[in-house]
Amino acid sequence: MSKRDPYEVLGVSRNASADEIKKAYRKLAIKYHPDKNPGNHAAEEHFKEAANAYEILGDPEKKARYDRFGHAGAGGGGFHGGGGMNMEDIFSQFGDIFGGAFAGGGFGNFGGGGQQRRTVKGSNLRVRLKLTLAEIAEGVEKQLKLQKLVRGKGTEYSPCPTCKGAGQVHRVQSTFLGQMQTVTTCPTCGGMGQTVSKRAPGSDPNGLVREESVVTVKIPAGVEEGMQLNLSGLGNEAPAGGIPGDLLVVIEEEDHAELKRDGNNLHYEAFITMVDAALGASIEVPLVTGKAKVKIDPGTQCNHVLRLKNKGLPSVNRHGVGDLFVHVMVWTPTELSKDEKKIFEKLRDSPGMQPKPTNKDKGFFERVREMFAN
Repeated sequence: MSKRDPYEVLGVSRNASADEIKKAYRKLAIKYHPDKNPGNHAAEEHFKEAANAYEILGDPEKKARYDRFGHAGAGGGGFHGGGGMNMEDIFSQFGDIFGGAFAGGGFGNFGGGGQQRRTVKGSNLRVRLKLTLAEIAEGVEKQLKLQKLVRGKGTEYSPCPTCKGAGQVHRVQSTFLGQMQTVTTCPTCGGMGQTVSKRAPGSDPNGLVREESVVTVKIPAGVEEGMQLNLSGLGNEAPAGGIPGDLLVVIEEEDHAELKRDGNNLHYEAFITMVDAALGASIEVPLVTGKAKVKIDPGTQCNHVLRLKNKGLPSVNRHGVGDLFVHVMVWTPTELSKDEKKIFEKLRDSPGMQPKPTNKDKGFFERVREMFAN
């Protein structure tokens, strides 16, 4: 399914209201509806693309995630492993959008000839996936073992005896205005149109059993702690040939032994000796994968920060790569030998060892003096 910007697909601005988004989707849905374009594959793809765009922008939570993370954060509209929404998905979720534009509100060939049989969707599965910083930097393919509900071998379904497979029951009532017909969801099958006629051994009342399943998941580079990826159609199966639920993968980030993450940037504390700070040196700093050599200039002060461009993490939206910031920390020795103490004592009064505050530091000292003077 398309990964085009949903705002572009619907032709609305990022500041569009919920009502404007809904109207834009309805306009496109009516234009490309299968009943108006029979046999037109291109129109059907446009129809599905518009529905996927509305699935994101019509949901405030998904819209907020998309605005921040793009398709990978919003889920079903872009990053998924089970394909895009099908016609049953669209009708079951957005059927009310079309109002009376089409008879029965259905999809003609897809909706059962105007019948309002309810399409059942399986429940979602939610798993947590721990990733290392290296996996996040490169992107990774993982195999997940899941306990999923699937249709049991031997489970059979048959048309509901109450509604005869329609999913609805019609009742005629006599009123002072005459006879009135009402249509309600079938109480026996809950609108599915089918009931379990034969259950597989060990299955639940819907004919489903829990089995171990292995799913391969592709994680894009740059994901963050707490981000949720929606893999459409990889959740629990639904009874009576319904639509499978979704697999929701919540990202957890393992702590790195030396690097700290801040968005797409990384931070590292490099401890050097007083001698290296004074004379300059070349040190190694860790990267997500590998190491880099960094030059320490003579006279480097504690808390000096060096910036290594593009040595951080990639953006999940492919908007560049972060940087690695090396925080230079000058280590003051706590245990000295007699000879070392003598060396430091000789250097104590040396002119080169005396602090030389910068202009900014002088301003600070002057402000302190003024504070105590008052």
